[in-house]
Amino acid sequence: MGEMFDITSARDAEFHMHTYARKQVMFVSGLGTRLYDDEGREYLDLVSGIGSVNLGHAHPAVAEAVARQMSRLVHVSNLYHVEHRTELAEELSALLGGGFKAFFCNSGAEACEGSIKLARRWGKANKGPEAVRIVTAERSFHGRTMAALAATGQPSKQEAFEPLPPGFVHVPFNDIDALDAVLDDTVCAVMLEVVQGEGGVYPADPAYLEAVRTLCDERAVLLVLDEVQSGFWRTGHAFAHQAYGIEPDVVALAKSLANGLPAGAVVARAEVADAFAPGDHGSTFGGTPLICAAARATIAALQAERLGENAIAVGAHLRAGLESLVACSDDVVEVRGTGLMLAAQLREPVAARVVDAGLAHGFVLNNIGAHTLRFLPPLACTATEADALCDILPTILAEVAE
Repeated sequence: MGEMFDITSARDAEFHMHTYARKQVMFVSGLGTRLYDDEGREYLDLVSGIGSVNLGHAHPAVAEAVARQMSRLVHVSNLYHVEHRTELAEELSALLGGGFKAFFCNSGAEACEGSIKLARRWGKANKGPEAVRIVTAERSFHGRTMAALAATGQPSKQEAFEPLPPGFVHVPFNDIDALDAVLDDTVCAVMLEVVQGEGGVYPADPAYLEAVRTLCDERAVLLVLDEVQSGFWRTGHAFAHQAYGIEPDVVALAKSLANGLPAGAVVARAEVADAFAPGDHGSTFGGTPLICAAARATIAALQAERLGENAIAVGAHLRAGLESLVACSDDVVEVRGTGLMLAAQLREPVAARVVDAGLAHGFVLNNIGAHTLRFLPPLACTATEADALCDILPTILAEVAE
């Protein structure tokens, strides 16, 4: 490790709360799908800031947009009209098919919190004062703020912070009968990830998501989709639900909205969005001209470079390569996901050690749980880079086994 790393890591424990077990590397620059540490070593990035840097690192279109806006106006709050905010809201509405309104915030957890508040506001106004419960899925992840954590279907993440806010019901994912059984008049919304990201990269079954939409229509319940990780062409479509042919009532967005800068959004059908009145919700830094300029540049570049098409093609190539390891190795037992949102399930609980060993070989990997490797590369990832990963994984797995 370099001197800069040694100094920084030594001071980290003294000045930071210990909420992350940081890896033994310090990145100082990046370009496209590559990262570089403090000693100049190059790494292939298969994490992209936990799925946030879809365009790749140091993309010139975003850098130029940020520099241009930074020199003009950064922040004045939501008390005033500014450039780029309305244009970005209009562009998001168009990506969703039209007829949507946006509220801008700073993160995925905030987007989910805002979606929860909007659903409850709508439920009370349209179904009655008891219509405040929200149904989510087991194994789901919606964030670490208190309401988003209560919505999350992972007890291991909740137990230390109980009591959590009430009003959430968790049912098995992809089980329409379980959902049907709890949709009574006290429910205002069903909140689902189209692809469960932190829970292990489990996509919704097409028949299930279609049936959820039908049930929500029949019971006058909102369908809220958490596309924080699966959005912005990560799975090939602008948003993952578009492959299913359904339309949500509310969508929570963040992560790659501004290619790594803090940006989130609650986007809802106009008649649902209008349940919010002035004073119901707010954000000091949500929707600043700087962040909105970055987000508009990100969306334009993702479209211009047709990275959704690349996500489908390279994602299929990477999945085939990972599945070949299932066929020829006892180490990998299953591959899940879609586009460039994939997971490999390992037979042994060694995923964290695989991530550490990957760094030594110049590969930035990610594990979610002891048995699961998750792959979220920038959407400009090439088939050659996917092959490099699949070529090195057997070596890394063998080293860990030893």
